[in-house]
Amino acid sequence: MTATRVRPAGLAEALGPIRAVLAELARGAGERDLTGEHPDALVRELSDAGFGRLRVPPEYGGFGVDLPTLFQLLAEAGEADSNVPQIWRGHFTTTEILRRETDPQVREHWLRRIGAGAVFGNAQSEPAALVAQAAPAALDGHDAGDWSATTTRVRWVDGRRVVTGTKFYSTGSRFADHVRTAVGDDQGGRGFVVVPARHPGVTHVDDWDGIGQRQTGSGTTLLADVPVEEPGDVGQHQESMDGLDSFVQIVHLANLTGIARSIVAETVDVVRARTRTSLHALSATASQDPDVLAVVGRLQARRLTAETLLRFAAESLEAAHAAGTPDAYARAYVDTSAAQIAVIDAVLDAATTAFDAGGSSTVRARVHLDRHWRNARTLASHNPVIYKPRIVGDHLVNGRSPVSGYHRDRPSVADAPGPDDRRTTP
Repeated sequence: MTATRVRPAGLAEALGPIRAVLAELARGAGERDLTGEHPDALVRELSDAGFGRLRVPPEYGGFGVDLPTLFQLLAEAGEADSNVPQIWRGHFTTTEILRRETDPQVREHWLRRIGAGAVFGNAQSEPAALVAQAAPAALDGHDAGDWSATTTRVRWVDGRRVVTGTKFYSTGSRFADHVRTAVGDDQGGRGFVVVPARHPGVTHVDDWDGIGQRQTGSGTTLLADVPVEEPGDVGQHQESMDGLDSFVQIVHLANLTGIARSIVAETVDVVRARTRTSLHALSATASQDPDVLAVVGRLQARRLTAETLLRFAAESLEAAHAAGTPDAYARAYVDTSAAQIAVIDAVLDAATTAFDAGGSSTVRARVHLDRHWRNARTLASHNPVIYKPRIVGDHLVNGRSPVSGYHRDRPSVADAPGPDDRRTTP
């Protein structure tokens, strides 16, 4: 998906084209939800406009925006079509890792590629049943839901590394140029490597059957002897993962905030266009009905809750990066977890309450209002929120800092013997 147009030189120049594409995405979002059509061409146009370069440092061809700016733009994307921030989540996560990558060759190589327009997809998780079948070798003390519990293998063939395996929740990969994928090797090493998304050995299966976020490409990816793109070991050092737990969650908060904005805007349109009202209404028109107007007011309050907490979480993580200490990252994670609890409550409530403003006609498929609840519910099920109140409370009461899921003591595939070692040569 490399850019083919004249690239905007700076963020100010890029924002116009980016927002033009988002407007086009918004116009067809409801119908795509009904038909299952993926926004392939529009995602390409968004890339061409410079969207994927937002966090790339200027010296590598990007705009170098701060985190509050990034997440505000992701909220705009979520308002247009909530599939869009999730499609790009793996891309921005990879960019974030590369910004903190300690290997200068890996950092420069891939950031320059992204600065030139390359797009990354995600292929970490595997179906739990597949991992469980391979236990204990694949699990090796890890939970089946953990990305490092992988049956996907990297091995040497004819002097180069190749990857074979099956991934699920491959969000964004069908839209991407490169895929950052979790792998293991026969020596017990685990890590991430980069593979080409369009290689003949890569098959993107459109089998995501979730109730929401249906056009994110979050289905199965099959990898059959796909060569690693060198330098392919991205994020092997702990420093590159600092704050990543918070980052990936705030992407979802931005998306939920965008959904909240859409709920308000679309409900306002429903009320203005409504010609009928209830027997018990205090007004002959919905737009003058005090009870209906109160529903819209509550929706706006939920929207402001989401927007305020999104900004709070983004600023907390930005401050943690500036401090660069474990305590600062722990505070950012606790702040993000607390924001997650409240944003999910607010947006799911708004997505349900919106129907009260329009009566039975709003449940019709052509109104598209139901997609907001389905999409918000799907996003809320990521990184399960049920654990976050305990984590926040434990930190406040007992001073216990949350442990990052990305900081693990494990051998790395990057340290595995090369093709001259007969143990790894087929």
